[in-house]
Amino acid sequence: MRTEEDRTIGATPKWFRRNPALRLAYRIGVGVVGGLVLVLGVVLIPYPGPGWLVVFAGLAILATEFAWAGRLLKFAKRYYDAWVEWLKRQSAAVKLLVLTCTCLVVLATCWLLGAFSLVGGWLGLDWPWLESPIFGNRG
Repeated sequence: MRTEEDRTIGATPKWFRRNPALRLAYRIGVGVVGGLVLVLGVVLIPYPGPGWLVVFAGLAILATEFAWAGRLLKFAKRYYDAWVEWLKRQSAAVKLLVLTCTCLVVLATCWLLGAFSLVGGWLGLDWPWLESPIFGNRG
């Protein structure tokens, strides 16, 4: 029976297994790249587009070297699929509520990051409520 370490070692090229320094460098590289892709995906989740796909891609990258990431990927896929199936069974009112909450999250993060102030500046609108509370006044 293969151990957890055997499964992760089998995911890398054989010539890496012979050199511990290369193996460590490879694992660090996979960890950094997979972690960055995963964080990007989490940031993109509420926005229209492939947020969950990017999350799953980040976990898949990490799962090539880390068994915990493979388990987390299976867990996340299972619960994502359950969420989608649950949402399909809901009434139009519940679907509209979920859509509204998603839109509010997108609008709030755009405001917090200063997107409204930026676009307002392009249009010559200098309204104080467009300013981000995080980044403050542009002037």
